[in-house]
Amino acid sequence: MLPKISVIVAIYKAEKYLYRCLNSLVDQTFEDYEVLMIDDGSPDGSGVICDRFAKKYPFMRVIHKKNGGVSSARQCGIDHAQGEYTIHVDADDWVEPNMLEELYQKAKQEDADMVICDYFEIKLKERYIKQEPTALTADIVLKNLLTSKLMGYCWNKLIKRACYNNYNLTFPANMILEDLFVVCRLCLNNIHIVYLNKAFYHYDRTINKESLSLNYNEHSLVSRIAFISYMEKELPQAYQEELNNMKCSVKKIAWCSQAYSKEDFMNLYKEINQVYPCYQKCKSPVSISVRICLSGHYKIAKYMLKTWLFIRRFLCRCGILSVNFYTANGK
Repeated sequence: MLPKISVIVAIYKAEKYLYRCLNSLVDQTFEDYEVLMIDDGSPDGSGVICDRFAKKYPFMRVIHKKNGGVSSARQCGIDHAQGEYTIHVDADDWVEPNMLEELYQKAKQEDADMVICDYFEIKLKERYIKQEPTALTADIVLKNLLTSKLMGYCWNKLIKRACYNNYNLTFPANMILEDLFVVCRLCLNNIHIVYLNKAFYHYDRTINKESLSLNYNEHSLVSRIAFISYMEKELPQAYQEELNNMKCSVKKIAWCSQAYSKEDFMNLYKEINQVYPCYQKCKSPVSISVRICLSGHYKIAKYMLKTWLFIRRFLCRCGILSVNFYTANGK
């Protein structure tokens, strides 16, 4: 018989914390599930650890593949999954023992295509992150995702595996926002979404500080621009405000990463140059410096940005800030 849930773990250079993740999946109160460990060409001992778990536990399978990035690893997991539902877990995180049982129970009770739940975020300390949509219709959930009222992570969402085939859904290659991309594409269809007011997932942001999703560099910018380009083609006019908001955020990232010349920066989404203050409240030094630049005072804005980045670097070195967001290559 096929398992009820497939848990997909994309793994790369994770030997230091992989035991914690996999042991939390072994300790589930739910019984009818499989764990797919996707070893994405890890050069460390991650592959050996996966082999040990696969040998010890019959419900755990390991797939060794050539390195292709987290998106290709997630897709590899979906291609080999057999469960009625799927969920992803990152190798540097861990989950509560009742996660699968309660998510599956909720999904079956309401015949859901997707179950969204809350999660715990660990930075300097652990805090509870609520993820309740403003409404449970697919269009409202999509708006919540585009405006970051909801996060697009795949690991706090149990998704019916049939949705990937029914809606021709695949993880895009070489895109950082691959999870947000998939969840948004899923919400473009009239799927049945439910919400579970509990947290099971521990999102540890203290380990992988070099993650591309946390550092705004040129590759990160290219991925975000590609995401917006795709969504512009797919979304109706009713989502223009959300798209403009995302364009303003990308413009701010481009400004902070210093990856663009003055001319290129001004031409990036130039249609929102005049309305930037409407979508960015301009309370932070970064937003204020962008606004000053767009008003024609480039040198003043650049001086203000460099001063602010210097202060942030200093605070990071002192350990006051855990992640340095607005710098090129995380430096």
